Amino acid sequence: MDNQYVVGWGTLALINAGLAQGKNRTGLNWFLLSLALGPLATFISLLVEKR
Repeated sequence: MDNQYVVGWGTLALINAGLAQGKNRTGLNWFLLSLALGPLATFISLLVEKR
């Protein structure tokens, strides 16, 4: 696997965790979800309402 792909995927997961924490969600759960789903998790996190 290309290193740039792995770094980009990990960066996206960190961004998603930050977005989730900004919406009072668990950052770790969203980080793990992002590792599995990638850009789809970003889209889902944008649709979820703030608690």
